Amino acid sequence: MGSLPLDRRGFFADRNRAFWTLQIAGWSGYFLVRALSGLANAMGVAFILPAILVTITGFSITLLMASAYRRIIRMKPVWVWSLTILILGAGAILFSTIEVWAHATFYRPDWRPVGIEFMGAILLTLAVLGAWTALYYGINYYLMLDEQAERFARLEGQASRAQLEMLRYQLNPHFLFNTLNSISTLVLVGDTEKANAMLSRLSSFLRYTLVGERAGLTTVAQEVEALRLYLDIEKIRFGERMRVAFDVEPEAEGARLPSLLLQPLVENAVKYAVTPQEEGADILVSARVERGRLLVEVADTGPGIGPGGPGPTHEGTGLGLDNIRERLAQVYGADHRFELAPALGSEAVQAAAARGQALGPGLRVTIDVPCQMAGAPQPGPNAPAQKGRPVATSLFATTSPALPASPASAREPGEVA
Repeated sequence: MGSLPLDRRGFFADRNRAFWTLQIAGWSGYFLVRALSGLANAMGVAFILPAILVTITGFSITLLMASAYRRIIRMKPVWVWSLTILILGAGAILFSTIEVWAHATFYRPDWRPVGIEFMGAILLTLAVLGAWTALYYGINYYLMLDEQAERFARLEGQASRAQLEMLRYQLNPHFLFNTLNSISTLVLVGDTEKANAMLSRLSSFLRYTLVGERAGLTTVAQEVEALRLYLDIEKIRFGERMRVAFDVEPEAEGARLPSLLLQPLVENAVKYAVTPQEEGADILVSARVERGRLLVEVADTGPGIGPGGPGPTHEGTGLGLDNIRERLAQVYGADHRFELAPALGSEAVQAAAARGQALGPGLRVTIDVPCQMAGAPQPGPNAPAQKGRPVATSLFATTSPALPASPASAREPGEVA
């Protein structure tokens, strides 16, 4: 019992101390019961001395048994059972022999046991050592199972984090292909200034994804800053054709969600709402907290989904949306909602209508997860050092001045969603 890898918490945090505490307490109780039993049966004070000797004998024999059990407890069951029976039988015979001898020597000096008479206490000693053995194995097997369960839980957590990490980095080459394709086009047409600006902003975005929280959650404020870095790049391509607004309530800024969860949604909105329409499109990213739930929406004024709409449920868009579904399932299990629906009535569509633009029905993606608040909102790269403000309430303005869109770069061949 003293050498097994036991639970690191509570009473068994120190396994040696736990063993000796139980050993001393158990045999002290055994002596107390034997002594009181002798006195209650009018056996006199003379019975105390053999009771002490018998208790010391049992204490010593069980130490030897514990040493043997430690060596066999991890063997195959057939060997554990066989060797335990042999050890228990030998210990009971030795214990009975010493107890009968002590009883005859100190309490009945006129009696000299011979041969089989030394087995007179075999049933008692077998019961005592059998109970001790059952307690020893019971405690150790329970703690071994608890240790194994903790190890499995740790491995499962590591596997889950590894899968989340894989899903998170699956987005990077997906987005990188489109961006490098745009930079290549800018270089081909000789627009080196825009290509250099896009490379600089791409490096900022990739730096953010690499230094961010690797396998876990980030705040809504940090996620919005990551979107700003991404949209800085896209703003070079689309200019005023891409109109983005953020509506994040102050209470939602500190809420946590999987990092880089919203980027593929905004990328889909850019591809399927902004790119195919000459007049571009509006994109609205909003976040709020309602009844302990974090509600995040990405809405656009593009063609939407359904007949005639190239929306993000058709071929070529599975990676981003499936990635999001898998990450939400990994983090929240069944306690989440991920919906795609027409954006009719959304603020993005209403803003477009207010400007007199008759755009498509649009698409609204809703993410509903439990609200987990961070200790304090931690803004991501390039975030203003201000607290308690909405991320943005007006139409999008990137962190650096937007450059005019180039017709050659407004639509790139070979894009993936």
